[in-house]
Amino acid sequence: MTVHTKREVVEENYHGTNVQDPYRWLEDPENTEVQAWVDEQNEQTRTYLSTYADRQKLKEKLTDVWNFPKYSVPRKEGDYYYFHMNDGLQNQAVFYRTANLDGRDFEVVLDPNTMNEEGTAAITNLAFTKDGKRMAYGVSLNGSDWQEVKIRNLETGQDEQEILQWCKFSRIAWNEEGTGFYYNRFPDPSTVLAGEESYYNKVYWHEIGTAQEEDKLIFEDLANKEHSFDPILSDDYKYLILNVWKGTENKSRIYYKDLETDSDFIKLLANDDARYSFIGNEDRTFYFMTNYKAPKEKIIAINLDHPSSDEWTDIVPEQEDVLSFGSMINNQFVTGYLHNAYYKMKVYATDGAFVKEIPLPSFVSLSGMSGKKEDTSMFIGYTSYLSPGTTASYDFKSGELTYVFKRDDKFDTTDFETTQIFYPSKDGTKIPMFLTHKKGIELNGENPVLLYGYGGFNVSLTPSFSPALRLWMEEGGVYAVANLRGGGEFGEDWYNAGTLGNKQNVFDDFIAAAEWLIEKKYTRTGKLAIMGGSNGGLLVGACITQRPDLYGAAVCQVPVIDMLRYHKFTVGRYWVTDFGNAEANADHFEFMMKYSPLHNVHEGTSYPPTIITTADTDDRVVPLHAKKFAATLQAAQQGENPILLRVEKNAGHGMGKPTVKIIEEQTDVYSFLFKVLNI
Repeated sequence: MTVHTKREVVEENYHGTNVQDPYRWLEDPENTEVQAWVDEQNEQTRTYLSTYADRQKLKEKLTDVWNFPKYSVPRKEGDYYYFHMNDGLQNQAVFYRTANLDGRDFEVVLDPNTMNEEGTAAITNLAFTKDGKRMAYGVSLNGSDWQEVKIRNLETGQDEQEILQWCKFSRIAWNEEGTGFYYNRFPDPSTVLAGEESYYNKVYWHEIGTAQEEDKLIFEDLANKEHSFDPILSDDYKYLILNVWKGTENKSRIYYKDLETDSDFIKLLANDDARYSFIGNEDRTFYFMTNYKAPKEKIIAINLDHPSSDEWTDIVPEQEDVLSFGSMINNQFVTGYLHNAYYKMKVYATDGAFVKEIPLPSFVSLSGMSGKKEDTSMFIGYTSYLSPGTTASYDFKSGELTYVFKRDDKFDTTDFETTQIFYPSKDGTKIPMFLTHKKGIELNGENPVLLYGYGGFNVSLTPSFSPALRLWMEEGGVYAVANLRGGGEFGEDWYNAGTLGNKQNVFDDFIAAAEWLIEKKYTRTGKLAIMGGSNGGLLVGACITQRPDLYGAAVCQVPVIDMLRYHKFTVGRYWVTDFGNAEANADHFEFMMKYSPLHNVHEGTSYPPTIITTADTDDRVVPLHAKKFAATLQAAQQGENPILLRVEKNAGHGMGKPTVKIIEEQTDVYSFLFKVLNI
């Protein structure tokens, strides 16, 4: 029986159009009636999922596939190598160090599992001094983007007394001596108006051993309250660089200050004409990765004495593949390129001469890389749809890759395969899609298929490993990932083709992927499930409201759903450059209203079986989206297909979620899929 949700109609006028919002009362998480409603929804979901006879067996299988050691890419700091490692089923990975990566003499540096009883503490920010004797680190609780920053003396193993608060999306830049650092934070919430806690980002200097109240203000820009400032120190520690950003906009500014003089900050790049990422410097020559007149990115050099754009030098020019990252290691540029949404690595000299390509397997993602400018070796990590992370050390002199840590043989890949196809979208654009499954599957229209997408914020969906998806494939499922427009797989033009007034392209691309999978007999509607989270949750919401007949199931995770009001909550304003602002702009309202999932649910429609997941302390995509969508779909649903809402308690957008909660959530999601798809 569906939970009854009361309607309290609120009506607002958007540029001459009246829009009703009958479930706005669900926006208040402190309302006891809302809390009781959430409990009812969770109980309804538990009751439905408990009818899946093999739920416990599925949970045991998921627990088993999750139980293998997981390592991060190590980094060398001082005399030690530092890395995260989860021995299998720990709620959070432990941060270790060792003097010898070949041994097993691992010393615990930070164990977040001991930081709170719920296992929801996560280490979210790490920055070391040049000599490796101190480390600043952030701690986030319950999946929040907010973090407290602490300082650990790595010689004594003790923390300094001070704790820095009001940090979110913060960056830490130690001075050369290790006596303090620059960092950016937001104001004390008690000093700003309600709703403006994530405005007025400022840069401070913190001296070790002093209280935060004594921190020195280094930079603020009260005229641009939406700007944030990442402090970066140049390779020679002579310059303090500020990377200036505004939400998720694919542009940035660069300011810098000469620390050897009393000069003010100089606005080196402040025309809002492109995105610039500082890579390194040689004296007064700064290297940046940028999309300035290069939609697929390039590396440029700017001489501070001759900063005019007509005197910039293209070091590594734009290429056919998208430049995903660039770092200076071994006094060379180490680059990662996206070739049809998977990675290739190339090395260039500082004059731009091509040196070599570092061999990687096909269809992999780089999961991490570490190394400093003067190092003669580096660490890289890579993963695929079939294999968990592989970590290796690369020696620049010999060109050899040496595997680090024992590689787990839990997942045999010989019976599985990943292929890539290109299918036409509605307007004829060719969209790539990865297909991963057991070898030798029959194209008889009976395979269960899980289709995943994102399509936004310049994010590229590259191959990644998931224990739950491995289980899905072992049970005969096909996993399909469509690289939709709005992502960064093919550069800025591809990204722009899925933003603002072009957002419908993203949904068309995903719908076309589903139609292709059915046409090519991989599956049929009754066996096809779609999944996406956050912006991908918006994708799923839009696709089930536009084509409810096309899918056998939908998993809509931490979604953005109310496109008329999303910008009013927490960091929603960051996303205006991708989505638009329906309140402030009549043109934006017109195209956003056409696809906003909340406003395109129609009574008497048969929507596919759908589970909507969220978390009560998600402060990125607030749970009101999921709540209002669930209530709206449940009220409109024609027929018996379930519309379920699952609200995780004491959890956020996904970051830092403990393993026990991950397995419980995955058990619910896959129990739902196995039940409704009749697997």
